[in-house]
This record gives sequence, C-alpha cells and structure tokens, in this order.
Amino acid sequence: MPDRQIPYGRQRLDDDDVDAVVQALRSDFLTIGPRVAAFERDLERVTGAAHAVVLSSGTAALHAAYAAIGLGPGDEIITSPLTFAATANAALYLGARPVFVDVNPSTGNIDPGAVEAAITPATKAIVAVDFAGLPADYDALREIAQRHGLSLLSDAAHSLGATYRGRSVGTLADATTLSFHPVKVITTGEGGAVLTADPDLAERVRGFRSHGIVRDPARLRRVDGAWHHEMQSLGYNYRLTDLQAALGSSQLRKLDRFIERRRAIATRYQDAFAPFDSVMRPSVPAWAEPAWHLYVLRVAGDPARRRPFFEHLRAAGLGVQLHYIPVHLHPYYEDLGYRRGMCPIAEDFSARSVSIPIFPGLTDDDVEYVVVVVSRAIEEVVG
Repeated sequence: MPDRQIPYGRQRLDDDDVDAVVQALRSDFLTIGPRVAAFERDLERVTGAAHAVVLSSGTAALHAAYAAIGLGPGDEIITSPLTFAATANAALYLGARPVFVDVNPSTGNIDPGAVEAAITPATKAIVAVDFAGLPADYDALREIAQRHGLSLLSDAAHSLGATYRGRSVGTLADATTLSFHPVKVITTGEGGAVLTADPDLAERVRGFRSHGIVRDPARLRRVDGAWHHEMQSLGYNYRLTDLQAALGSSQLRKLDRFIERRRAIATRYQDAFAPFDSVMRPSVPAWAEPAWHLYVLRVAGDPARRRPFFEHLRAAGLGVQLHYIPVHLHPYYEDLGYRRGMCPIAEDFSARSVSIPIFPGLTDDDVEYVVVVVSRAIEEVVG
C-alpha cells in the first residue's frame, strides 16, 4: 500500500460551507426556497449571465436546456464524443439523435470544421463541450450556428470560472449548462444550472424543472382563486434544495480562489513535464483562460503504453482516471449503430489519456509528490 492516496479530484469544503448548510437546516425551508433564488442571483453576478436557473444535476440541466430549445423526435444535435455520456443521453431522452463529430487533436475540443460538415436539415443545435475546463472556439461555432439558423449550447460542466477572449463562460452560447458534482470547480453535492440571456428560455427551464407547473397569475389560463396553479407543459422534478443552494452560494464566494489554485497546480505540472517528449501536455490557446477542471497527459508514440503508465500511477497511490471513453464506443451507443472509426482523432486522444490529480485541496507537498511519481513513471514505463 503506498504512503498516500490522492484522487484525481475532490471537493474542498471549509467550515463556512458547513455553517451555511446548518443555517439552512435551521430555517423554514429545506427544499426549493429563498436560498435557491439567492444562489441563482449569485451565479448571474459571477458569470455575467442575465438568467441562471439551478437544477438537481448537470444532467437535468442538459435535459432542461434541450427541451427549452424545442429539441424533439427527428431532430439532431452535433456534439463531441469526448464527454460524459449525459451530453448525448439528454438528447435521447427527448427522442432526438446525437451526431458525434471529431475534435481538435491538441485541445480535445469540438472541431468547428467537422461541425460544419455534419449539418443536415435535421440539425437543431450545436452542443460544444469545454473539455477539461478549456472553452471551445465559440466565435467559430457561433458563426456556423447563425449562418445555419441553429441553437448554440455549451456543456460547461468543466469550465465555470474560465474565460474565452476575455468573456466569461456562461455568456458565450444561447444556453450554458453547469455541473456542481463534488469533483467540479464548485459543488452543491449534486446539482446543475442553465445560464442564458434569453428570458423566455429561462422561464421554460424553470417550468421544466418543476413538473411544468405555472403559478404566475399573468401566465395562467384562468384564475379560480389564490390557490390556483396550472400544469401547462410536461416537466420533471429537477429542483435543487435550499440546503444545496446554501452550499453553492458559499462555494461560489471562493470560486476565484479555487481557480487560482487550480491554475497554479497546472502551471507547476506544465513546467515539470515539459522536458519529457514521451508525453503530451494540455495545449492552451492564447485566447483562453481555462478553469483546469482536469489535467490530462497523453502518452506519445504507441498508445498501448498508456495502460502500464496508468496502472503504475494507481499502484503508487494516485487515483488517476480516464476522461473519457468516447461516448459512441459505449455498448449502448454501439447497439444504436454508432461505430469505432467515426471520430478517429477523439478515439486516439482518449486512447492516450490519463487524468492526474488536480483540485484546490492539494497541498504543495501533494503536488510535488504527484510530480515525482508521474515523472518516474514517464521515465520507467513510457520511456
């Protein structure tokens, strides 16, 4: 058993986070209440988005955003296979079809040229994924979307706190979805959000997260009394609780500090692994400031060397991980007719990848331990 165990990511919770949740527990609201509205305002302030709607998970946020743009049977979304399955699954929930296109070989982000080539009359939306916390090329994607009359969505589960050409994630697409899972930049335990400048889209998301029920008198078809409410569309119970929102607001106050620490760790890794030609470090365009949700090394040369490299790091106590098995290679998607070879660059990117530890709670000593262990593994295993 190694001297220490360091996961690839984990939440950072302080006493003020615990206090915020305890105060919520002692309040009159446990489920959706004033702290949910406060968390939404906090997200709007931090990201610059005009409207924020929080939901029970990042997957719920994707599902709600897709529904809000009218995605349905016969429609297609164009997205990246280098993502968690939820990005595509949420389209299937609505009867739509995900179309996977290849990625930039340096960044792992969706290739705008591949997007353009995949557009058909059935295409409804382009869904970018900010892989590892690096924003996609939104100017290029926006131009394509506008020219073809498509919605542009951003799966920014990795990139809260990042910027693209000086603009904040949350303001770059028609709708942006976030995740607050414990390994993400901030956490609410489980949770997600949709950010948008469109008030009508935001209202549709709010209805979707709460059974499609409307209580606003101005929107009711009839008013029978103060108790009256109406289910005007089919929705789900995707509500975030006040307990989770209290934690979210507390975490959000530390976002700048969390991002600063992630960037410091990434800078140390970039410097430490620069001398090694046998691994490829993350590539960051000059126009982006990533959130560094992940730090992904890729083995050069023969991708078969990834497995012993991965296993060596695990044996040394590093909880390294793979991000991601391309979605179209999962058995469920293979059963739908998707096949290996559809996105060869993404497949090769995945076959070489290892995510090493990066999260704000890493001490300087932890970081140096990771550097020593990974460097030794590169020398001894990768070559």
